[in-house]
Amino acid sequence: MSNDLDIWRSLPARQQPSWPDQEELAAAFAELSALPPLVTAPEVRSLTDRLAMVARGEAFLLQGGDCAETFAANTADKIRDKVKTLLQMAVALTYGASTPVVKVARIAGQYAKPRSADIEASTGLPSYRGDAVNDITPNAQARRPNPKRMVDAYHQSAVALNLVRAFATGGFADLHKVHEWNKAFVRDSAAGRRYELMAVDIERALAFMAACGIDPDRTAALTGVEMFTSHEGLLMEYERALTRTEESTGEVYDLSAHMIWIGERTRDLDGAHVDFLSRVGNPIGCKIGPKATPDEVVALTERLNPDHVPGRLTLIARMGAKRVRDALPPIIDKVNSAGHPVVWSCDPMHGNTRDVGGVKTRHFDDVLDEVFGFFEVHKGLGTHPGGLHIELTGENVTECLGGAEMIGEADLGGRYETACDPRLNTGQALELAFLVAESLQQARAERDTHTR
Repeated sequence: MSNDLDIWRSLPARQQPSWPDQEELAAAFAELSALPPLVTAPEVRSLTDRLAMVARGEAFLLQGGDCAETFAANTADKIRDKVKTLLQMAVALTYGASTPVVKVARIAGQYAKPRSADIEASTGLPSYRGDAVNDITPNAQARRPNPKRMVDAYHQSAVALNLVRAFATGGFADLHKVHEWNKAFVRDSAAGRRYELMAVDIERALAFMAACGIDPDRTAALTGVEMFTSHEGLLMEYERALTRTEESTGEVYDLSAHMIWIGERTRDLDGAHVDFLSRVGNPIGCKIGPKATPDEVVALTERLNPDHVPGRLTLIARMGAKRVRDALPPIIDKVNSAGHPVVWSCDPMHGNTRDVGGVKTRHFDDVLDEVFGFFEVHKGLGTHPGGLHIELTGENVTECLGGAEMIGEADLGGRYETACDPRLNTGQALELAFLVAESLQQARAERDTHTR
């Protein structure tokens, strides 16, 4: 990777706050630059290796978490519940796909958000751009972009990351415990009862391992998991300040997280975000919307992964349920024809946002339809549907319509708690995971039938 890390400063940088005090910004940058990294280079390389397995069709990627983390919600219970939901989803998907699931949380850094306008139409105030920039409270002082908040975001991320590591390795992620949580979901949830057969099959698999003498207390893979962190690399000063050169290799990594992604609004080929992230060694994601052309996407893949390294680049399709079946195939075909070993992931959230009486929401049926459309496209092309990218929470919120709980428009005001975009609640997230697992299981059975 090139060490010329500051070329981005001469390029258009979209979605950056209008920092009112450049001295404050310089002080925050200097403070962040002197702080320890949040993750390590070997961990980053491990994720690249795991994503290379996904690119080869040997694993599946599950990426999920909050739309926008907030400092106030950075509590032990809420972090635990998000991790728990991801682990539960991963068990179902692992069984359905019969392959390892690479677990990447949107956590410990998702404190900045792109916005449609600098000024919020309803208040006339600067738009809320995430807790790393300003405060959601609707007054002029709170909405003033404050660079010191990036330093606060670093410390909040460090706290969250410490808990994530503890939950992933300290027995919380024990496979038998996670399966018991899923059994409770199957037993108690209206959605879960249809997955009883799958839960029984998983139970049998665990019993078979025990009968073979596999002791869960002595098998690390059954008692702990790898869980990686990710966030949108939006705030250029923050990402640059936490970028480090590894002494032993000379490689450059953005050590604010294991994986960084570029949003649909900042993926300009000649923009600051693409240039900067093309120069770091992390796995990079790039959101791709329905207006992206095949040629544009190929140009992005060549810019972000010129050496064709498997696991380096994940293309995250966010087409919308009505467009995915038409817009995605030519892009996949063009990228694959160019020989790029990318991970194909589906973000079924952002293309399906709707407004209900001034409230931003999504419908579970649209989310599910886009996921199934994504799988249908890959089946038709003979390519690997590599993963899911989901905005979710471990809380019982009422932000997305539908699902087995049949959340209706009148229910949105019950627990609408997101700081930005609506998230699947834990029941909807698990329902999605089990439905996808069923689909993967059926596809596997069909492949086995054809190969006999």
